[in-house]
Amino acid sequence: MPAPNALYAQSGGVTAVINTTARGLIEAVRRHPARLGRLYAGRDGILGVLEERLIDTGRLGAEDLALLGDLPGGVFGSCRYKLRSPEERPELYARLLDVFAAHRIGYFFYNGGGDSQDTAQKVAAYAAARGYPLVVLGIPKTIDNDLPETDCSPGYGSVARYVAVSTWEAARDVASMASSSTRVFILEVMGRHAGWIAAAAGLVHRRAEDPPHLILFPERPFVEETFLAAVRRTVASYGHCVIVASEGVRDKSGRFLAEAGGRDAFGHTQLGGVAPRLSALVQDKLGFKCHAAVADYLQRAARHLASRTDLELARAVGRDAVRYALLGRHAEMVTIERLSDRPYRWRTGTVPLERVANRERLLPEAFIRADGFGITAAARRHLAPFVAGDAPPHTVDGLPPPVRLPLVAVRRRLEPFTAPR
Repeated sequence: MPAPNALYAQSGGVTAVINTTARGLIEAVRRHPARLGRLYAGRDGILGVLEERLIDTGRLGAEDLALLGDLPGGVFGSCRYKLRSPEERPELYARLLDVFAAHRIGYFFYNGGGDSQDTAQKVAAYAAARGYPLVVLGIPKTIDNDLPETDCSPGYGSVARYVAVSTWEAARDVASMASSSTRVFILEVMGRHAGWIAAAAGLVHRRAEDPPHLILFPERPFVEETFLAAVRRTVASYGHCVIVASEGVRDKSGRFLAEAGGRDAFGHTQLGGVAPRLSALVQDKLGFKCHAAVADYLQRAARHLASRTDLELARAVGRDAVRYALLGRHAEMVTIERLSDRPYRWRTGTVPLERVANRERLLPEAFIRADGFGITAAARRHLAPFVAGDAPPHTVDGLPPPVRLPLVAVRRRLEPFTAPR
């Protein structure tokens, strides 16, 4: 009897290194032809699986895989899609099993954050309840670094490096012009509930005068009077003030400063930009000329500044997802376990999906400075390894090469189906 096929899909906000995870998994599957058949990829995550929009990764050659590891974003497409419970949407789960059966899928690898691990857990439980032989492994990915039970999430180290470097570079510009121009610069970074990305900026703050002078974390309530006093003191001391603010900064009542109204597919509040609001506050209350920038997609797509550590971790979780699946692990997520700080030594492991699905790991209180505006030495020790090492992508005349990958569609075997949006 032929070996069962495998299916991989990317989910949620993409990163600078998620395609390196895909490369690691594809290469690992190919090393086991007797136990694993073809590897398909769902186009646009679980939506592509539901709609039978599959890609044959077997058409990717060695040069294609090398390019894959150099590309940010999600080559196979991603999605933000809340898979409701089987009780709420039984037809979606029945459709998934139909797709799995039609393409002889025996292994399902889902690469994403906490919401994605919830999807993987639901699929694993449903398949087991219906007696369908399916091994499900979650693979971690999130720039927010808020997945519990793992030392870090692949994708975080590269965005952390980008934010730290960008903060330092922008601060040099501000310092040069502060005597006659901008006095305050605010960089807004991602992080709805957890301040891991904002904390990374603190890695370049080595002396009191170094940027960022102030970091605003979601874990600490924003107090206008305290914030303005800190800005005033900083400008008085150094002539300028550089601030890094998490998009999820909240006031004392728990309301997001940047709440814009509306919710996304997972029910999360849509945020409208905290940096412009803080900039207006500084200018209105203190009279300092202030500029604001929003890192937005730039921070998570910055493959040119990806850390070598992050790339190594990303490739390892993809590779070892296959190893653990063949060992019989099921309904688990691959994790990274820290063995030492200096040098940074680690290994992979696994944890049951139920311990990570829909759960968030916030920045520990011990990582936030007593005044609430910076990171501690403990945070620095923990974060420093994630940004280490250079890993520049291949370029052509100094620019990214053209992307020409043979993403060949698998022939559909079922009736057309459109998943409800």
